[in-house]
Amino acid sequence: MMRTRPLKVALLGCGVVGSEVARIMTTHADDLTARIGAPVELAGVAVRRPDRVREGIAPELVTTDATALVKRGDIDVVVEVIGGIEPARTLITTAFEHGASVVSANKALLAQDGAALHAVAEEHGKDLYYEAAVAGAIPLVRPLRESLAGDKINRVMGIVNGTTNFILDKMDSTGAGYQEALDEATALGYAEADPTADVEGFDAAAKAAILAGIAFHTRVRLDDVYREGMTEVTAADFASAKEMGCTIKLLAICERAEDGASVTARVHPAMIPLSHPLASVRGAYNAVFVESDAAGQLMFYGPGAGGSPTASAVLGDLVAVCRNRLNGATGPGESAYAALPVSPMGDVVTRYHISLDVADKPGVLAQVATVFAEHGVSIDTVRQSGKDGEASLVVVTHRASDAALTGTVEALRKLDTVRGVASIMRVEGE
Repeated sequence: MMRTRPLKVALLGCGVVGSEVARIMTTHADDLTARIGAPVELAGVAVRRPDRVREGIAPELVTTDATALVKRGDIDVVVEVIGGIEPARTLITTAFEHGASVVSANKALLAQDGAALHAVAEEHGKDLYYEAAVAGAIPLVRPLRESLAGDKINRVMGIVNGTTNFILDKMDSTGAGYQEALDEATALGYAEADPTADVEGFDAAAKAAILAGIAFHTRVRLDDVYREGMTEVTAADFASAKEMGCTIKLLAICERAEDGASVTARVHPAMIPLSHPLASVRGAYNAVFVESDAAGQLMFYGPGAGGSPTASAVLGDLVAVCRNRLNGATGPGESAYAALPVSPMGDVVTRYHISLDVADKPGVLAQVATVFAEHGVSIDTVRQSGKDGEASLVVVTHRASDAALTGTVEALRKLDTVRGVASIMRVEGE
């Protein structure tokens, strides 16, 4: 039986995503009612600048007092799309304390304080949903924590930032340098005026923390994620990648150790073979590759940012939370029972591509090979070219730990015949 009393929704933030959420709630009101089993009513919208015209939103719904809005007591669901740590953290906690469930798109907050927020939600018997925090419109959080809840996930690897993928794809396809590709991304609206959060990997690291926590039933905070940006990637790196049949992507990688006793989470540029599904992800799109015991290999692909895609994920969560509300139930909360330790980057084992500037004379290759051997790093291939006393030496290793590779590079820098380390890049997906 359809309930006639509407479920009341408070919207915190009315920017690109928030305004789209409000629009869909209005234009799809009948469909949402049918899907939920009760009408949904936008009961208030908290903003910083109340004088701005917001098409489709009644002026009387707009307020600058977000705290009073979430404290009303008649609000069923609070949708938080303001971002940042504060005041979002306090507002979400207050919402739980006053009887509302929460739908959030706040990756930074969830990566930093997700465990505490889940605890408050559980204490008050409320839902905390956040599909939109990780990969825009791509259904990923719910499949990981619900559809694959009976499986053992071993690895989650993906492109989770559209801005960086656009820049790297442009560098790959046109031969452009980093700054030129960034300028184009900015002109097209893919990059912010200050792109630091994207290009230095902060955005992807927050998403990696969330994904690792869900996948491995372990609390993983942002500080646990190794982060390396992509600003040092050059056209020469892409040329080297092409010679190996690879391309370069900024990857978020969360994986379980082979013995199952620990996990790692990291974000960094990496070469991946052109045969890997992630290599074909172009433009500002996102894709996440999941490997599990029973399901095998799965890939989730789609637009990872933007008002409409992100609003789609928010509305999906809103429908789920409202259904739970009607049924007097809550959905899955935090699952951290495994409590696996998060290993440091030094323990991560992968392949490496190292480009060295060396003296072009006999015995250099033997010296370099000896250093690799002394540090327990096995060489897969070597390529040398040069003239007029200077040469380039490209070494691709077999799998080695990050700590072993770091020691190798430090020793190489001490050789008189090594002029410099031009680049070091991990090779993934093999």
